[in-house]
Amino acid sequence: MSFYNIHSSRRGGLDGLLKSATDGDISRALERETPGEEDFLAFLSAGAAGRLEELAVKANERGLRNFGRVIQLYAPLYLGNFCENECVYCGFRRSSRIARKKLDLEEVENEAKALSRSGIRDVLMLTGESRTLTPPAYLAACAELLKRYFASVSVEVYPLGREEYAELVSAGADGLAIYQETYDEELYAELHPSGPKRDYRGRLDAPERGCLAGMRRVNVGALLGLSDFRREIFFTGLHAAYLRDSFPGVEISVSLPRLRPQQGGFSPLSEVSDRDFVQAMLALRLFLPRAGISVSTRESGGFRKDLIGLGVTRMSAGSRTGVGGYSSPERTEGQFSVSDKSGLEAVKSLIRARGYQPVMKDWQ
Repeated sequence: MSFYNIHSSRRGGLDGLLKSATDGDISRALERETPGEEDFLAFLSAGAAGRLEELAVKANERGLRNFGRVIQLYAPLYLGNFCENECVYCGFRRSSRIARKKLDLEEVENEAKALSRSGIRDVLMLTGESRTLTPPAYLAACAELLKRYFASVSVEVYPLGREEYAELVSAGADGLAIYQETYDEELYAELHPSGPKRDYRGRLDAPERGCLAGMRRVNVGALLGLSDFRREIFFTGLHAAYLRDSFPGVEISVSLPRLRPQQGGFSPLSEVSDRDFVQAMLALRLFLPRAGISVSTRESGGFRKDLIGLGVTRMSAGSRTGVGGYSSPERTEGQFSVSDKSGLEAVKSLIRARGYQPVMKDWQ
């Protein structure tokens, strides 16, 4: 059974369940060592929004037990911003009037040298979604080059086939991040009117193909602000749990990207407050006690500092979201506005101020 079947079977009546959780349901969920799906719904319910301190205490206990006091740091590296899709919320979409750029291998190496000099050892390479201009062979060549400079190379690109993911693994990539954007299939069709990304099922099954291909670490998530955050986080959690149970040898993690200002001025369809964001993180930590949770520089430095101890295990630092942004002044617009513009050392200090230890690489 694929996750699509599980996802489809859980869609009905979800709103009612999220609204009907009682104080008793929430208390019982907090007492369980291994929360189930109904407990996850209770953590995400409107009633639980008034009990965040209790959820935070339990989430902190689970986080310390499974991860200790460490936060792993990484940085994104944009290889190109050409795109064949028309996603209405994205600054890279095909119709956007932005300067387009694809790094050649010499430029990729210049970026790698500049970024590695900062101390970053974990890199996430990204592109716009264009098979034509950034084909799998190009991605493999970039992964092989980046592996010379970084201990871990993850990819966040258009969905690939199992054999193509295996080629990236052979080239040196060990991690995959791919976000469904929204788990609402009807809304997904509206938000992706044209381009290869319109294939909802093909994207939904991509993390599983990555696991089958030998990726060591696979990260999923939804773009918060496109739909009701409670529904999106519920399906994000179910997706991660499905992958965890299906591939016990793969490290499964989740991300919480929240819509930020970008080229085109798309406004969130469903506002996600800081309090909503915290509830989402706490619910995920309690439901998935051993899953990593990543928060990027989309969020402000002050807010990210407050999230330490509530479930986050990975943070990006010193991020540049324009193509060629590390080796020279950004020559292209970023995919989104970076909120936390702190450098790597400032982020390290922020983490230490909360009693945690910044870690530059995980042990392999």
